[in-house]
Amino acid sequence: MKYPALEDAEFKGRKVLLRADLNVPMQDGKIADDSRIKAVLPTIEYILDHGASLMIASHMGRPGGIENLKLSLAPVAERLGELLGKKVIFAPDCIGARVNTLASSLNPGDILLLENLRFHPEEKKGDLDFARKLGLNADIYVNDAFGTSHRSHASMVGVPEVLGRGYAGFLIQKELKVFEKMLSFPARPFALLLGGAKVSDKIPVIENLLPRLNHLMIGGAMAFTFMKEMGLNVGTSLLELDRLGAARKILDDAEKYDVDIHLPVDIVIAPSTGSPELAEVVAADAIPDRMAGLDIGPGTVAEFTEIIRRSCTVVWNGPMGVFEIPPFDKGTRGIALALAEATGDGTVTVVGGGDSVRAVVEAGLLSRISFVSTGGGASLKLLQGKKLPALDALRGGRK
Repeated sequence: MKYPALEDAEFKGRKVLLRADLNVPMQDGKIADDSRIKAVLPTIEYILDHGASLMIASHMGRPGGIENLKLSLAPVAERLGELLGKKVIFAPDCIGARVNTLASSLNPGDILLLENLRFHPEEKKGDLDFARKLGLNADIYVNDAFGTSHRSHASMVGVPEVLGRGYAGFLIQKELKVFEKMLSFPARPFALLLGGAKVSDKIPVIENLLPRLNHLMIGGAMAFTFMKEMGLNVGTSLLELDRLGAARKILDDAEKYDVDIHLPVDIVIAPSTGSPELAEVVAADAIPDRMAGLDIGPGTVAEFTEIIRRSCTVVWNGPMGVFEIPPFDKGTRGIALALAEATGDGTVTVVGGGDSVRAVVEAGLLSRISFVSTGGGASLKLLQGKKLPALDALRGGRK
């Protein structure tokens, strides 16, 4: 996982296009969490300190290829300026004559933030002509948007192809270092905790990591596919019937590799998410026909907590239930606390995936986790043992 690094570039007197992930959550027109802005500050400061002028490109939300002022990056420009203590110029678009004029007037130390890339449908299509327009004013390309590095979008893959190569920023370097160490030399016992809705999303992760694991804990809706395969009644719980065979193979392979698989011992059930007042806890083998499992129960939290406590490396991806809706959030929050406490006792804990990270942040436990990945989809790809196309593009391409 070696890519051209920020330190390898000569920035003095050059114009740099930095692809960042500034897709911050917004509430009532204000930034609700500026963590993603702060995460890229070391890369921004390094580029400016080494004599370059800087253009920053990012997306926000899913505007569907059309302009949507509710998803404008204008508030990000203001907040970035506050954090840096200097003016950040904001461009009304990411390509075009006005952007070219602003870019041409930049002096070393100046910053220009471009408007939302995804206002243009060509971005997600990976359109090379759009990439040429993005890179028109740049001498150097830097990628520090780990969260979208699994995407073959124009700003991720096309621009470094147009410019001939690119460099990985400090945030990406940090992510890769953590994953490389974890995947190659994990401190043992090594435990993987997976949740979320679909087994299909996590099968490649399990297949890649299973030979290296000591424990595999499975919660969330994906647990019901395994439980069904084992002959248990899962009521109306979310289920992937077409993945029963894959679940059986994982169970068999775990036995072959001497990996302990841990499924829920109790489940929080209700008729639906719309009737939380009817929630109750039952044993995992006692789910009624017309009830759905919506969270792991307290007994499962206790069992998973003990495994986490006894492990030296724990990776968590995916919530344990429908944690957006109380009381189906208790399992996920209990796991977040268990990881934080284990970290304090010396366990290396790695959290990836948007919902898992959100649970850690909302619980105020972010600083108590060893490493929280900024990229859900990108981190899943690495856990699957796959390469990230946007990073491979940094090695160079045809002009």
